Amino acid sequence: MRRGSWKLRILIGLVIVAFAMVQRCSNKEKNPYTGRVQNINMTAEQEIAIGLQSTPQIAQQYGGLYNDNRMQAYVDAVGDKLVQNSIARETPYEYEFHLLADDKTINAFALPGGQIFITYALFSQLNEAQLAGVLGHEIGHVIGRHSAERIAESNFWRTVSMGAQVGADAGNIVSNIGQNTLLKNGRGDELESDDLGVLFLIRSGYEPREMIRVMEILKEAAGPNRVAEFQSTHPDPDNRIAKIKASIKKYKGG
Repeated sequence: MRRGSWKLRILIGLVIVAFAMVQRCSNKEKNPYTGRVQNINMTAEQEIAIGLQSTPQIAQQYGGLYNDNRMQAYVDAVGDKLVQNSIARETPYEYEFHLLADDKTINAFALPGGQIFITYALFSQLNEAQLAGVLGHEIGHVIGRHSAERIAESNFWRTVSMGAQVGADAGNIVSNIGQNTLLKNGRGDELESDDLGVLFLIRSGYEPREMIRVMEILKEAAGPNRVAEFQSTHPDPDNRIAKIKASIKKYKGG
């Protein structure tokens, strides 16, 4: 009876894993803007809806929007310039740029569908080209559909872990493998966005080497106790600088 029970558990576990694999394969699609094949289980319209729905709550977490229309208009102007001079204008996404009031947290990020944020703490340290570098990087995340891909990949690994747990009590092992894979893929997303950011800067008439200074600012903000790269969703700033230099050479020829 016990042997039959184990056989049934293994069979159920294999079915769950197989279901996850089939679903993942059926969700594969080529990103028309980057050319990369991705695991995506939502439409661009759904991405836009998620971003719009989440924006008020996200802004509240950072103290709301910065109360200066002139500064916000400046951020909008730089962001819109990048969109109009890049492939971003050909996408269905609704790009909106938000200057957050938080003057302590150095951060910038993008939600699915085009909602892009930068804290005043970071904004206040940047010149225009550096601001363009930050916003261009975040536009790259939107075009790269990185949030949607991470959602789909997280769901995949969650289902595979459940199957492994049911079939062989190995859910924690598979979950750790999935977590490490997601971290590695997250670092790849950052490098892809850096590369796109360099291209957007060049096409908008900005000096792309200003992105290197942005990396230096982020490195200084993280301090000596920053998380090791293999434990982080972000590559080490020094590695990002090397990749940015390579992107500049690729797009400018020197």
